[in-house]
Amino acid sequence: MTVPSFAPLVLDPAAEVERITGWMRERLRLDLRKRGLVLGLSGGIDSSLCAALAVRALGAKNVFALFMPENDSDPESLRLGRSVAETFGIDSILEDIGPSLAAMGCYERRDAFIREAVPEYGTGWASKIVFDSTMTTGGYNISSLVVRSPEGEMRKVRLSASAYLGIVAATNMKQRTRKQLEYYHADRLNFAVLGTPNRLEYDQGFFVKNGDGAADIKPIAHLYKSQVYQLAAHLGVPAEILSRPPTTDTYSLPQTQEEFYFALPYDKMDVCLYGVENALPPSEIAAATGLKEAEVELVWADIAAKRKVARYLHAAPLVMAAAT
Repeated sequence: MTVPSFAPLVLDPAAEVERITGWMRERLRLDLRKRGLVLGLSGGIDSSLCAALAVRALGAKNVFALFMPENDSDPESLRLGRSVAETFGIDSILEDIGPSLAAMGCYERRDAFIREAVPEYGTGWASKIVFDSTMTTGGYNISSLVVRSPEGEMRKVRLSASAYLGIVAATNMKQRTRKQLEYYHADRLNFAVLGTPNRLEYDQGFFVKNGDGAADIKPIAHLYKSQVYQLAAHLGVPAEILSRPPTTDTYSLPQTQEEFYFALPYDKMDVCLYGVENALPPSEIAAATGLKEAEVELVWADIAAKRKVARYLHAAPLVMAAAT
């Protein structure tokens, strides 16, 4: 991890850590009236930074972590999550959600929708959903299914809208089951639940409603992903996590965040999002990212489209007003 070359994204890490942790302590005391925080540790950079910030704000004895692998999880995620808990002295528990997901039909329902596109899909197969880059599709998000047979053959096929929605709906059970366990432990300890989305994820709707989008406090939702890395390095997050490419760790095939959701790697997405939020000219963003101006415009169109999706994900329930 290196400091971003785009100057507006460079932070004073020490000052920002103090600002965030002071805010966390105040919000817990004044608003939430809780004595600690629960979070899921995935082995990724965002949850690792949130754990480090929570310990800095409240002390390790007031932070509790969950490891929640399931049948498709990469074992590396559990190992790295445990290394974070050990680094910062956080008490933790392993909650294997695979049996619960199987009992609810998560894997069976998902596989049934996959078989609409690949009829032979079954035991020994693996899969993931990918999107074609907006820069090759003129700004449209086109989803495809990638499968690997037991013999190792890889295949990419287009999905119908109903099959895509069915796979995503079944897969979203994973995030919602994890959040249920986080709130169980939070209730048990009289703690609050800590949410881990960074600014890109929060702005662009890269979360599941009432799943990983649910939380009582979200201390890094204002930080661009490259700023997350800056603070994580400052706070001593293990080097293996700092150098690990961001992944979803949701599907049975390895999947990067950009092939599943974002149009570009996080460092360029940060700059593009900053350009939108600060009304910078496309030429300035093109120079900072190495993209063409036309490509910047396509990324900005993709950001605008995802913001429409995010509005629903952020929305509170609609409540009928009482008659007057």
